[in-house]
Amino acid sequence: MPELPEVETVRRGLVKFLPKSKIAEIQILHPRVNRNSEQSLENAVGAKIENVYRRGKYLWFSLDRGNAIVGHLGMSGQMLITSKKKTVSPHVRAIIRFAGSSAEFRFVDQRTFGWLSIDELIDTPSGEIPECCLHVAQDPFDSNFNLEEAVRRLSDRKTEIKRALLNQKIISGIGNIYADEALWFSRIHPERKIESIPQSELRTLIRNATKVMNNSLKRGGTSFDDLYIDVNGESGYYEISLKAYGREGEPCSRCGTSIRRITFANRASHFCPLCQQAPRTKSKLGKNGVGNRGSKRSSR
Repeated sequence: MPELPEVETVRRGLVKFLPKSKIAEIQILHPRVNRNSEQSLENAVGAKIENVYRRGKYLWFSLDRGNAIVGHLGMSGQMLITSKKKTVSPHVRAIIRFAGSSAEFRFVDQRTFGWLSIDELIDTPSGEIPECCLHVAQDPFDSNFNLEEAVRRLSDRKTEIKRALLNQKIISGIGNIYADEALWFSRIHPERKIESIPQSELRTLIRNATKVMNNSLKRGGTSFDDLYIDVNGESGYYEISLKAYGREGEPCSRCGTSIRRITFANRASHFCPLCQQAPRTKSKLGKNGVGNRGSKRSSR
């Protein structure tokens, strides 16, 4: 699933074209694309797009009518700006055409988990937000993001750190890829309980997640296949810089130990068993000092 760097890459591409464009026509090619809205997308015909915004993994086009077209890429969604003359692929779910323009917006989604909808904009202390995004926390790229508040929300949770990082109500934008990468840089095992992590380490973890996502953004995001592409149809290339995610069996670039993969929180998690010591419990710690997930007891 596209995460913050991929969605922000798409936003930056769209903002070069969409602002000040007047919507002349909206064509719905698959009924599921508009499934999260009580209004039909066609109701936006005649509106002018004012700007393109993002929170976490959500994008929206603010309209001059006080509402917005909100979009989520789901697992395989693509938002493309392309010529009207280009052949429409079988996976195009919606097309937005603009007055006086030879280019058009196409929402492509092979797996149909993504969507577009019309939603009202709600005034909040950090600006206008679509109603469907009010539950989404600010992400580290938001100018109003408060690091200390994010640390507090994390430390209040009674769960494993990887699970909390994926919770978009705590910090938005971080998905499976960048959670694994941030945990690797922070030397924290994905199953470690939050109550065992000092706030100073949580602060460093959020900063590492921000740094990793920023580096990915500079490279256009991470593309493991051709399902994630930017508005011009180009793939990102941060995959070659990943330290943990997708590196199962490869040597850790820090210590040489083979990267391991486990299933956790219904997702694959990748980590270095030496750099990221597994959490130990009394019930799972034997006389030989071997704890959970087979890691050895540290002398510290």
